[in-house]
Amino acid sequence: MGSSKLARSPAFSVIFSVLLTLTNTCLAARKLSSLYQPPSVALTYHNGALLEGDLPVSIIWYGKFSPSQKSIVVDFLLSLDSQTAVKSPSVSHWWKIVRTYLKKAGKKETRVVLSNQDSDEDCSAGKLLKKSTITELAKRMNSKPSGLTLVLTAQDVAVEGFCMSNCGFHGSDSGRKSVFVWVGNSVTQCPGQCAWPFHRPIYGPQTKALGAPNGDVGADGMIVNIASLLAGAVTNPFGNGYYLGSADAPLEAASACPGVYGKGAYPGHAGEVLVDSSTGASYNSVGVNGRKYLLPGLFDPTSSQCSTVV
Repeated sequence: MGSSKLARSPAFSVIFSVLLTLTNTCLAARKLSSLYQPPSVALTYHNGALLEGDLPVSIIWYGKFSPSQKSIVVDFLLSLDSQTAVKSPSVSHWWKIVRTYLKKAGKKETRVVLSNQDSDEDCSAGKLLKKSTITELAKRMNSKPSGLTLVLTAQDVAVEGFCMSNCGFHGSDSGRKSVFVWVGNSVTQCPGQCAWPFHRPIYGPQTKALGAPNGDVGADGMIVNIASLLAGAVTNPFGNGYYLGSADAPLEAASACPGVYGKGAYPGHAGEVLVDSSTGASYNSVGVNGRKYLLPGLFDPTSSQCSTVV
């Protein structure tokens, strides 16, 4: 069973949900409260299964997403293991930190392979979803065993705990040994909580918001959460992988470094990141098709410090 938590803004911390003692376990992610403090010790490997080797990733688009929003997410996934030469700093360089966890555990490096996609624009389960509904949606996808399903909800879909307690979570299906990640578009519900630093935070230092690298606060905010939870799902898919602290409320690869996007980060300040000279948008990594992203810092198991791409 697993538990996960996603990196949050400096003014916010990760608050985790209680593990659900069900066949399918939901792992909470990212809540809001305390300021960033780096972990004092390394994340420990608890000898459980990790998502190693080829990892088929399926996507459920629940609600209406524009073609542009879909391409932002798909390009990010394609960038993780892209062999295409891209301008440095790259998304694949960020992903190498995640791969380091697998290597240290004696596992095969994880290689993300984009699998099938499904759109549910009519919101067949309604627009007010319980966490258990997210689990059922992931099951419905019929993703490959040992794969990962990415459940993404549109800006007008409310999910239990969204904004109030988390911005997304990852969970698992113990029967199929498969994992899912849920992330919602927060642009109309709580951008100050789940789309920081592209929106002023509700609490804490009111620093100027950064420009969203793809010009879409909701979609770019989702990328931050997707990246954070994907790192947690790969390195702690069933709650007995890499984490620090209690298994019920663990710090994982990204949630151990909340609010860190560049060197010199401190509460209210994302750190020194790059700025696009033509748009003024902020980013710290480049992916396929020249796509730019702002990705969260990860706890590097080699240096035992929070590491950023820039």
